Amino acid sequence: MRLLYTFFVIIIIIFLSSCRKDFDTIQSSGQLEFSVDTVLLNRVFDDISSSTQSFKVYNRSSDNITIPTIALGRGENSFYRLNVDGIPGKSFQNIDILAKDSIFIFVEATVDFSQVDDNEFFYRDSVVFHSDANEQNVKLEALVLDVNLIRPDRTQQTDGSFLYETIVLGEDDQGQLIGVRGTLLEGNTTFTNEKPYLIYGFVGVPENATLTINAGATLYFHENSGIIVEKNASLKVAGEFENNVLFEDDRLEPEFEDTPGQWGLIWLRAESKNNDINYATIKNNVIGILVDDVGNSNQTLTIKNTQIYNTSNYGILGREANILAENLVIANSGQSTLACTEGGTYNFMHCTFANFWNIGFRQLPSVLVNNFFTYVNASNNTIVEVRDLQEANFTNCIIDGNQNIEFVLDKIEGAAFNFNVKNSMLKFDTNNTDVLNNPLFDFDNVSFYQNIILNGNSNFKDISVNDYLIGQDSDANSNADANGASQVPFDILNISRTTLPDIGAYQHIVFEEEN
Repeated sequence: MRLLYTFFVIIIIIFLSSCRKDFDTIQSSGQLEFSVDTVLLNRVFDDISSSTQSFKVYNRSSDNITIPTIALGRGENSFYRLNVDGIPGKSFQNIDILAKDSIFIFVEATVDFSQVDDNEFFYRDSVVFHSDANEQNVKLEALVLDVNLIRPDRTQQTDGSFLYETIVLGEDDQGQLIGVRGTLLEGNTTFTNEKPYLIYGFVGVPENATLTINAGATLYFHENSGIIVEKNASLKVAGEFENNVLFEDDRLEPEFEDTPGQWGLIWLRAESKNNDINYATIKNNVIGILVDDVGNSNQTLTIKNTQIYNTSNYGILGREANILAENLVIANSGQSTLACTEGGTYNFMHCTFANFWNIGFRQLPSVLVNNFFTYVNASNNTIVEVRDLQEANFTNCIIDGNQNIEFVLDKIEGAAFNFNVKNSMLKFDTNNTDVLNNPLFDFDNVSFYQNIILNGNSNFKDISVNDYLIGQDSDANSNADANGASQVPFDILNISRTTLPDIGAYQHIVFEEEN
């Protein structure tokens, strides 16, 4: 019986699938409606395929219709490409739309910048819908950016696959080379602000070389890309006030403006040296900056007047590093805005660490400091090794976020653990007696803490758009240590803080009333 039933169901399926209901159509009268009148490909890179945009074509009538021709206005020579209801091409004939129905049209482009004549670098075309009664169109616009393209060389193999240029990072336990797809620069290199850089894969700064990035430069990074600075190499980011250096992803559509994790990281490898970053904005990557070192007594990284936003893991991750930071803002990280791990030396003056991450669960506090690292050895045993925390000093800093505890010190005995927090605001709101009884969090101990404000009101202007200006109601106002402020006499917006200095990277302002 079951076999007979199965056979009957199969016969029904075959019968139904073989019966297509044909329908009659009439020619379109040119009364189509569209979901948009202009499709904007926000910013398109020279000779690089754009992202795909789409729009819908509606048949609002009660008749099934046929559109005689849908085509690009520039014809086959257009740099645009279409996909009409699942069919790719540049010209289409006799496209049917059922009554009260619609179809999708997808649009993308690969533009040769040298062929763009418009003074504003726009490349324009249209999707034209032809009928005897009325011709309609949807305009296409692409803002084309001429860029310096950096991507690894590739060699085609006999099997048709490609072998890409790589940057060697070391060897695994079996002696096999470990590398990432990328381009190793040749000697000292300067990135200018003449036109943006589009980077595929990683850019490697080789040993004994320096990569200098001039004020006003813009670097766009594709997925799985970034910068790697090797041993004895240096990165110099020489931004200026109102002429920042911008590091961001190459997804330039408005919906990706603040999307974390779109590219990799800036990696300052162990024994890189004299790395300086000034007036930079780093956004939308996995780790803003990874700083490795081996307990170097010299500063691995000096970073000033810089903003790091929307990192899917860490804003800055230091591993036994030596970092000096002033007027630094890090916000919206999937784990910690700042993680000072495996010991090291860290000095932060007039910095704002604000983690209001709202994309899923966040395990770690806004600021984490520890003196150890954990790994699993070849015998599958968990090994914990300690490293000296020489210094972890926070002066005139805001540490805030949307968790109850945003400042965590995690100490293991057997190595130094030196820290000091002065004239800073900390989010630390808990009734957990184990935490409160930990001597590391004895905020009355003046050996560790001086003039601390717990759970104060930061009064940020608008965390939803990463605007961490503080207002006139902030508890940070006029509460900074004056001696510390004298070492950093101007805030990140170049406002003097020599009189009544505020805690954090910004001097407060009076917010304008919204209508």
